[in-house]
Amino acid sequence: MTAIDHRSGYLRSHEVGGEGPFEGSELLWRVGALAERREPGVLSAARLRDADAATVERIFRAEDETVGGAAGRAELWRDLAVGLERAYDGSAAALLAACEGRLGGKGGLLGRLAGFEAFSDPLQKKAFLFAKIAERRGWLDVSDPESWEVCADNVLMRLALRSGLVEQGGRDEVRSATRSAFRRVADRTGVSPPVLDDLLWELGRDDPDLLGTAAGDLREPERDPDSHWY
Repeated sequence: MTAIDHRSGYLRSHEVGGEGPFEGSELLWRVGALAERREPGVLSAARLRDADAATVERIFRAEDETVGGAAGRAELWRDLAVGLERAYDGSAAALLAACEGRLGGKGGLLGRLAGFEAFSDPLQKKAFLFAKIAERRGWLDVSDPESWEVCADNVLMRLALRSGLVEQGGRDEVRSATRSAFRRVADRTGVSPPVLDDLLWELGRDDPDLLGTAAGDLREPERDPDSHWY
């Protein structure tokens, strides 16, 4: 699920399993989780190595619409499934076990994930998302917590800009500066980067103007139309 979590493409919110309504990424996750409960194994490597656009559209259908960019998501899934089968017997659990608790460094989870197209983002947004989920579900006991970082997506970049923590610039420069700035915030406050990331993202998503205009009248950097991550 983390491999294909980007710009969902849903135009409306929908109820899922009698709950909601949900929209965007949250809708994508709810619909995908429901598909796995209905058809156990549908999200396994063995099933996804042959995924095509129709597979993705079927899994993520919400009433009369489905997720956008189905062909691209299917490609990411095929690459991930083939790689998992080749190196880890098709098992995410085996991948996590191979890390031996390491998040960063040689043999760590982030480096292992970077070998898959879906997780090759240089700022490791999706890789950190998977790591957070794995740790919180007890699948990964991180032995190097200093390797955690805040993920600099568009929501956090906007907050960093509007609060004056970083200066305006190109997309890559603002992303890097945002990550560094919120790392300093985490260090100063004693709030771990993954928790700070969640807090800022939720607040920034719900109220884009939360922090005012301390740095002037700013707009967030444009999204990268060719990126699988943002």
